[in-house]
Amino acid sequence: MLQRRPSNPVEIWDDGRYLRGFATSDGLVVAAVANRGSVDAPDVRLELVAGHASIETRRRVEQTMRRVLGLDVDPAPLQRAVRRVPSMRSTARALRGMRPPRFATLFDTFANVVPFQQLSIDAGMAIVTRLVARFGERVSNGAQPLAAYPAAAAVAAARLPALLECGLSRSKAEALRRLAAAVEAGELDEDAIARSETNEALNRLTALPGIGPWSAALVLLRGFGRLNVFPPGDSGVKRSLDALFGLRTAASLEAAVERCGERRGYLYLLALGGALLGKGLIRPAP
Repeated sequence: MLQRRPSNPVEIWDDGRYLRGFATSDGLVVAAVANRGSVDAPDVRLELVAGHASIETRRRVEQTMRRVLGLDVDPAPLQRAVRRVPSMRSTARALRGMRPPRFATLFDTFANVVPFQQLSIDAGMAIVTRLVARFGERVSNGAQPLAAYPAAAAVAAARLPALLECGLSRSKAEALRRLAAAVEAGELDEDAIARSETNEALNRLTALPGIGPWSAALVLLRGFGRLNVFPPGDSGVKRSLDALFGLRTAASLEAAVERCGERRGYLYLLALGGALLGKGLIRPAP
């Protein structure tokens, strides 16, 4: 769910492990996570496999990884909510145990939302890959090179032509650079957004450059873990849900989303997961 496509240069799966590079005050470190248990009785372990980390850095990486993997969210109530919809039961079974994944930082979230606006996942991932190659830090983990998403400071200082060369439109490049500058300057308060009621948080986000209703909802869902939001107007997710539900109208989709209530965002994630299952990019739970 985090990787989306095997070409993702940051979210890496290798021999049953999830590898992820993090830019820290001690430099770039690489965390590896593996489940030594099962889907129903997980035993999730983390180790740092590259870079040198102080005790404080290790603690921060552990906290971040718990957030990224949604380990503190109980999936059982989410699955029960979705199983109330008969046509979703087989997909819910195939994705059993899935916790809501999140991006690690506020700017990581913007960097994974803005490039995908009005584009397919494949096209958006191509842009992200070029952004990482141009502006992200890199580290070698044995024979496998790993990278981190670009830091806000690197994108804020980037010249516009360099961002355009990554495949961003001029409006997206300008918006991402302004968002990066606001994050780097501390003008965007992640904690304040996290404390805000959902409608207030959506209003805060849509006031930002280049962030409309779809982007704002996706930032809340994928960056803040707000499961009570469903990003509107996502054509890819709509196609997935239309197929799963056998929906024929927009009103039918709205009704299906409403049936999931405060957990409607999980329905969005299941739609993405269903699409990945359909493409053979992930395997169903046993």
